[in-house]
Amino acid sequence: MDVAIFQTCFRQFSHLGAWIVVMIVGFVYSQERISGSPIGIAIHGGAGTILKENMSPEKEEAYRSKLTEALLVGYEILKEGGSSLDAVEKAINILEDSPLFNAGKGAVFTNSGTNELDASIMDGKTLNAGAVAAVKHIKNPISLARLVMEKSPHVMLAGEGAEVFAEKQGVKPVAQDYFYTARRWQQLQKVKAKEKSAAPDQSTPRGSQSKSEKFGTVGVVALDREGNLAAGTSTGGMTNKRFGRVGDSPIIGAGTYANNQTCAVSATGHGEYFIRGVIAYDVSALMQYGGLSLTEAADKVIMEKLSAMGGSGGIIAIDRDGNIAMPFNTAGMYRGYVDGDGNAVIRIYRD
Repeated sequence: MDVAIFQTCFRQFSHLGAWIVVMIVGFVYSQERISGSPIGIAIHGGAGTILKENMSPEKEEAYRSKLTEALLVGYEILKEGGSSLDAVEKAINILEDSPLFNAGKGAVFTNSGTNELDASIMDGKTLNAGAVAAVKHIKNPISLARLVMEKSPHVMLAGEGAEVFAEKQGVKPVAQDYFYTARRWQQLQKVKAKEKSAAPDQSTPRGSQSKSEKFGTVGVVALDREGNLAAGTSTGGMTNKRFGRVGDSPIIGAGTYANNQTCAVSATGHGEYFIRGVIAYDVSALMQYGGLSLTEAADKVIMEKLSAMGGSGGIIAIDRDGNIAMPFNTAGMYRGYVDGDGNAVIRIYRD
């Protein structure tokens, strides 16, 4: 073979070999970077006057068990490389299917004896969001909210229109009696009796709850291996609510917010205050524009701003580094997260 031709071929193969090495090294680095990316998930099941002395061991264990189940379902999705949106939706589905929480199956009753459900979900990568409000025949409102986000040009659909959309998306409706639980029905009767017996100047506004009530809204926030944040919230609203009242849970920026640049937030509490204070977004804004850490921002919004307004409740939040904050200004909040060893940590009281 001609020497010049041999040298040319050698140089070409050398370059090719170098590229192969670079590609292999880059692939390995990429895999290591992905496998080393943090994942995280946190959950809440409502805040309010939740006191240990009022909780039987059996009831406490039931709450802990269901919150743990939901957390680990979401965490397993994240651990296997699934999306934060999937983790949020599937974890909330577990809570919506349980009669323990004020969402889905365990939803509270309106003044007219029906159940009206709200939910929202948000993608921190795209800032896309979906929400439904005042739906009466949807077993898993969080899943319908995701369909609104992904299958419609809108952010929120309400009432009958939302249910027509659900039918077109193949979601099968459930009868209203699916949501019936004796405990929630008795709560309605108790509130009505108190309202009826109260003097005119002592009664609480119709369709509202006193600060002693527990807010059983559920929510999940998550961070996946791709660095994408997501948040979701689902609720049955307030016992004895009237006139199609809608709280903060389906309102983006009030009860739910997610932004990859900052954090993901889900709220629970007296919704009117969370709407007025744009509570979920405010945590993100303090981080993005004020340079605060997640913990600093969350504490400032809940312990200072919300409290000063006279509002009660709490939030769960996770930032893009996997840090978690769960402040609340009530006696207790059902809440939890998965620690670095993959164990579910559940807390209920102010401890």
